[in-house]
Amino acid sequence: MIEIFNSGGPVMIPLLICSLISLTVIIDRAIFWTVVGMRNSRDLLAQVMERCQEGDWEGVRKLATGSRSYVIRILVSGILHREYSMVKAMETAAADEIARMRRYMGVLDTIITVAPLLGIFGTVIGIIASFDMLGGGGIDHPEAVTRGIAQALITTASGLGIAIFTVFPYNYFNTRIERAARYIEKYTTSLEIIYEKLDSENGSNTGESHEG
Repeated sequence: MIEIFNSGGPVMIPLLICSLISLTVIIDRAIFWTVVGMRNSRDLLAQVMERCQEGDWEGVRKLATGSRSYVIRILVSGILHREYSMVKAMETAAADEIARMRRYMGVLDTIITVAPLLGIFGTVIGIIASFDMLGGGGIDHPEAVTRGIAQALITTASGLGIAIFTVFPYNYFNTRIERAARYIEKYTTSLEIIYEKLDSENGSNTGESHEG
């Protein structure tokens, strides 16, 4: 590997940096999503929604205490601000959660684009070096020419390899983000409907009591 790295020329240094950054971000996001999956309790979420249907907001608060589920955090934010603007509160909390999920995704996107370009840049440098050596030494020193061609091929393969290695986790993480966004929308919409229903029922009961 060291010999291949040295044969690739100076462009291999930024390619190495790209690969290390990509690997670090992939590990970080993999740990993040593993933890998110462990914290996401569907049973607890079902209990929270049941309390919401009953209008037991204090019960929701007690159930949600200590929970680290991102959906429950968003729902609790809406419940705490239900007298003012439940929807806006949940939208703000959801935006914060999605931002946490999208962290470093721009880095992976950049590496997917930049790594092949660096590979092509190394290819051009290698070919230029080959022609320069061919013009200077002719065919008397073919090893010098092949060294430049090898540099060109190594950098291209390295750049493509880094991009391919990065694109699969990048797409997977994006899929997880989209799934989480749909999950958030499902439960926040349900809470909005439940709250509007409870509010209208309370309004009807108040009106009936006044008539009586």
